[in-house]
Amino acid sequence: MTGRDEGAMTAGSPFADTDPAGLLATGHWPAGKRPMQLGLMVPISEGSAFGGTPRFADMLAMTRTAADVGFDCAWFADHLIMQLPPESEARGVWECWTMMAGLAAATEGIGIGALVACTGFRNPGVVAKMAESIDEISGGRFVLGLGAGWHLPEYEMFGYPFDHRVTRFEEAIQIIHPLLRDGHADVDGTYFQARNAVNRPRGPRASGPPILVGTSGHRMLRLTARYADAWNTVWHKDAAALPPLMAAVDEACLEVGRDPATLVRTAGGNIALPGYLGRRGDPIEGGPEEVAATLRGFRDAGIQHFVCGLDPCTPESIEGFGRVIELLDAAG
Repeated sequence: MTGRDEGAMTAGSPFADTDPAGLLATGHWPAGKRPMQLGLMVPISEGSAFGGTPRFADMLAMTRTAADVGFDCAWFADHLIMQLPPESEARGVWECWTMMAGLAAATEGIGIGALVACTGFRNPGVVAKMAESIDEISGGRFVLGLGAGWHLPEYEMFGYPFDHRVTRFEEAIQIIHPLLRDGHADVDGTYFQARNAVNRPRGPRASGPPILVGTSGHRMLRLTARYADAWNTVWHKDAAALPPLMAAVDEACLEVGRDPATLVRTAGGNIALPGYLGRRGDPIEGGPEEVAATLRGFRDAGIQHFVCGLDPCTPESIEGFGRVIELLDAAG
């Protein structure tokens, strides 16, 4: 992905003068190869759609194959463990920031992103520094996905507080956003503080990597509209669920005085491929033509980046999915 910095508030827009302090994020989302970019959710845990436990070499092979077949971005989940009913034991997960840094150094062309980094696990100033560093390692290919977290067992296991997650997220993004955009933050919150903090040295993009927020709650959507470059919703089998979600995003933008057209809309869905393992539930099904048609439905609904959760997800299955990408590109 090639980064671009451009003013998202257009001349003559009724929103052009609603943000004199420059608080709203604009114009940081990277350009892609097609009208709807494609991302790949790369397995990073035990018991994943990879089959066994993916090692770093496996993740590297999957990411390189994804780049070869035309994916715009490789995405990585940020969890410490996973323990979903009816699981009796926790499934281990590789630490995503460490893996993303290694993959950023070992790949070219394809974006590297967190979907999404939990603001409850790390100091927000450190998150901004890590994001700036991976953007430097990748040569400007990093996307910082952020979320408030949701999986209680990992909070309990590792001793992180689970209360007031949205308030903690709000304070975190109030620190992360200015550190990445301006290189400076001064925030005195209840849970997080940045005391005349600076973010130096800067990476390849003067205003840092783009910020994506995954959420559906009203308060979180308002924070997304104010601070993020992109919004994400997952996991959907078809585009039918999108209209009320997109309407809520539009409403949040209008409430904070932002032109809704300046917020990139992204979504994700699981896709059953030959040899489906059942690790990614409620998948899009069918042959390449049917899957491509379903993905076109997301594009037609206004989605600008679609994250594919392939099951199985191996270098071989990713290579086979290239046929779906060919069909999408041929349709324009």
